[in-house]
Amino acid sequence: MVHADASNFTEGITKEEAYQQVLDQVEGLFYDQRNWVCNLSNASALLWHAYKSLPSPSNKVNWAGFYTFDQNSKPNKPQLILGPFQGKVACQTIAFSRGVCGAAAATQQTQLVPDVEAFPGHIACDGDSKSEIVVPIVVDGKVVAIIDVDCTVTNGFDDVDKAYLEKLAEFIGQSSDWP
Repeated sequence: MVHADASNFTEGITKEEAYQQVLDQVEGLFYDQRNWVCNLSNASALLWHAYKSLPSPSNKVNWAGFYTFDQNSKPNKPQLILGPFQGKVACQTIAFSRGVCGAAAATQQTQLVPDVEAFPGHIACDGDSKSEIVVPIVVDGKVVAIIDVDCTVTNGFDDVDKAYLEKLAEFIGQSSDWP
């Protein structure tokens, strides 16, 4: 049974422990639930609360959520559409040819950006964002969604974030039914 306590993170835990709790909780929350909207919603809430429980720079995360492949995009102009998230309102669509999210979707590779101002074509949905990590969720060779996390300080993410978010992306991809 889903319970709000899944979002509670003990103060003083390491980033690795917080991510492991996210992975453990999504496994439980996704049990017998394959709806991608439901699963992405719970995953974004868990990520948000995990980041807020950690010291800086993790607690400086100002956006954590998902964009999904837009089924209505033209074959020659694929784009992402806003999905479940935590944070300020966001860009509604992002072309595969634009920004950090588009680069992750187009290349199917994680984009770990220490300074978004230095990233060519960065889309400033929130001017407070200074660093970003975007992880593609790939199913059967196609991007179905991306995990997008922004931080208000430069160098907000590292290889620990990359490794755990890639594990989360793989689990979400396998555990949800995609349109």
